[in-house]
Amino acid sequence: MALLQFKKKPAEAGPVQGQKVDPRVEAFLEDYSIEVMPRTAEKVENFRDWLPAGSRVYIAHIEGTPIEDMVATARRLAREGYPVMPHFPARIIKDRAMLQDWITRYQGEAGVDQALMLAGGVDRPHGDFDSSMQLLDTGLFGDFKRLHVAGHPEGNKDIDPKGGNANVDAALRWKQRFSETTDAKMAIATQFAFEAQPIIDWADSLKAGGIDLPIHIGIAGPAKLQTMIKFAMACGVGPSIRVLQKRAKDVSKLLLPFEPTEVVTRLAAHKAANPDFNVTNVHFFPLGGIKTSAQWAIDHGGASAVPASQS
Repeated sequence: MALLQFKKKPAEAGPVQGQKVDPRVEAFLEDYSIEVMPRTAEKVENFRDWLPAGSRVYIAHIEGTPIEDMVATARRLAREGYPVMPHFPARIIKDRAMLQDWITRYQGEAGVDQALMLAGGVDRPHGDFDSSMQLLDTGLFGDFKRLHVAGHPEGNKDIDPKGGNANVDAALRWKQRFSETTDAKMAIATQFAFEAQPIIDWADSLKAGGIDLPIHIGIAGPAKLQTMIKFAMACGVGPSIRVLQKRAKDVSKLLLPFEPTEVVTRLAAHKAANPDFNVTNVHFFPLGGIKTSAQWAIDHGGASAVPASQS
């Protein structure tokens, strides 16, 4: 899925020469995470050449991906020193026995103790589970150290088909209550968006409504504009897609990478001015490739993004 060709050797990766790092962005990118799939992870020879030591790596479980491939990717990442957070999409898990089998494999073969719980991107459940709440209710994640749940800054029409956030917010309130009953650290990992202010307003509204789970905000890594628009539409990104549509009117920019510099900088500035802002981490969706997103972080993140092999 990588769209940009890097002519540097990984060991030479680093900030663009002469480019100043915004200290607010550097602080905001500390402990950032990134999402991979088994097939995209195969394109990275050594994650230590691209990601900081200890970076959390989510593994997206797309319908049809064999669990063996997921576990093998988790095992490889753990061997390279990265904490792994595989997706558990409720609607593609047939029953409790399958869920237990997945957990056993992840724990036994890759030492996994973190999970992202979500409904999953299929219309009809494959079996007994329809929501992440049902997965949490099984009690099978009782010895996990960290559990993340999905968040949608611009709503989710699968959950709220008539618009608004009523059902999404009700689910988050349930998860907030669940967080008070478990020893696991919980957080909200969100869909990506392209404008800072709607993210800020949404995060503030959650806190005002009594939901104080930390938010790991989804950010789309650099990709060609056409690719970005395609993924944004497929993932149900809301009004902030207008940022892409506005840029698409300039034909000369259609083939150029769209980078997250503006949205990250504005969020970082807001965080610096409001330290209690409940967005605590950045989570990259590498739509233009894992190396492309990692290089953007290296160029803008200063000490927060130095690859493990160079630290």
